[in-house]
Amino acid sequence: MVIATQLREDRLGYLDAMHASLRRQNVPWEAVIAIDGADPARLPASLAEDPRVRTLALPRPVGAACARNLALNEVRTPLMNWADDDDELTEDSLSTRLTELKNTGVGWVAGYSEDLHPDGSTTLWRCPTPPGRHEAGDVWTYWKSPSDTIPIGPTTILARTDLVRAAPMGGLVQGEDYVSALGITGLAPGILLPRPVYRYRKHPGQMTAQGAAYQALEAKARIHAWNFGRSLRALVTPRHSQAAHVSWPAADLLIGPALEPRARSGAPL
Repeated sequence: MVIATQLREDRLGYLDAMHASLRRQNVPWEAVIAIDGADPARLPASLAEDPRVRTLALPRPVGAACARNLALNEVRTPLMNWADDDDELTEDSLSTRLTELKNTGVGWVAGYSEDLHPDGSTTLWRCPTPPGRHEAGDVWTYWKSPSDTIPIGPTTILARTDLVRAAPMGGLVQGEDYVSALGITGLAPGILLPRPVYRYRKHPGQMTAQGAAYQALEAKARIHAWNFGRSLRALVTPRHSQAAHVSWPAADLLIGPALEPRARSGAPL
């Protein structure tokens, strides 16, 4: 598991709850906590005292995407899962997906998620991608346009670590996990299970509850991720793209301004 956190006071209890959900899992696990520019001494004691939890304390805030990617360097397990510091895993989340990965040899296994409300109730979210096996690049096809619901929950994906390293978080201040999800599912076949494996906590401090500040960049982040998924699918499965057969004019291959031809021999270099 890789979890990025700024150890904000209003989220420490949620981080403790995430850790509690990890302790309830019935398979061995390790977690890397990327501390994004905060004082490591603020880490809840339950995590600091757990030998399965290791920390990466960054000297200054770098943002969730960068913190997660740097923590990915510290992962020692063959499989990994992104997680947020205010969410939880469902019971048997890891074992259910681990069993499917071992039995099928696919690159990733994901599932549905639940919204966890302040009163403790949950609401099931069925992602647009249907249950079953999906070949590399197929998950993107269930995201019809950037403004539609994302095709799969990024933190529901348990994947081979080498695959995640090839498809890490995107360079965005939000929506970076959309890029990783499309990268993972775009590079290898996988399976979506028709059962919840993750709980997204609903609370006033979550990023998606920040109103205009969140919406200001969300559309652009989605367009970037959607284009990434489309391009990756075209490259991995060229039969779906006419671009693989286009002969581009030489002028279209230039990067930067074209150079003026030399007027005569001996012109200054």
